Amino acid sequence: MNFPAALRERRTRLRVSQLDLALRAGTTQRHVSFMESGRSAPGRAMVVRLAESMELPLRDRNALLLAAGFAPAYPETGLDEPGLAPVRDALRSVLEGHRPYPAIVVDRHGDLVAANVPFGLLTEGVSADLLAPPTNAYRVALHPEGLAPRIVNLAEWARHVLERLDQALERGPDDRLAALRAELGSYVPPAAVGPDHLGFAVPLRLRSDLGELRLITTVTTFATAVDVTLAELKLEAFLPADAATAQALTEAAAC
Repeated sequence: MNFPAALRERRTRLRVSQLDLALRAGTTQRHVSFMESGRSAPGRAMVVRLAESMELPLRDRNALLLAAGFAPAYPETGLDEPGLAPVRDALRSVLEGHRPYPAIVVDRHGDLVAANVPFGLLTEGVSADLLAPPTNAYRVALHPEGLAPRIVNLAEWARHVLERLDQALERGPDDRLAALRAELGSYVPPAAVGPDHLGFAVPLRLRSDLGELRLITTVTTFATAVDVTLAELKLEAFLPADAATAQALTEAAAC
């Protein structure tokens, strides 16, 4: 995709007007219009400002720079490379520190990067094929041979998961993520939003050998990361939504 088309596609996808983008990037609507029509070729600093103003993911910012004929600005380092050893240590520390409650780290496609021991309590009974690397946390959650048969509020929880994928696709199109979204959507029945819908606060109600577990989640990202790999990692921590769940997980960890 050439730069004028790439800029226009991202701006319209994010529902940002030319005027709004101009104000955010410190330029004029006329200049934005000229860039989108190909009448003006932006410099590297302007492309970076435009990408920042639209809050594009780092991977997409690199793509916009490439479309304009410039080298990527943000490196993409393999998580197993020596330079990211402090990051790996930090992730392990956070995962262990969250015990006795489950926690995982996933990449931009939901593939499992790391998990603590209590996460195994959630995946008991899941098909071995689904848990074989690369393990996809979203597929484990909604696949008929995954957690789905044990989720009491499956329709509600599935909507919560699918909405997260929809939001990710809105921020930056991704063929693999779109295919995963379509696959997962085929596993669950459509559900209308009722008056008691809690949005992001939807609890996971999971049947288990410990009884019904009620869990809420928090998602942590590296907000100041300037490396594509780090920026795309998400640490999802499961927290008990009631005292009974907290006690059950604490007792299970002590066994």
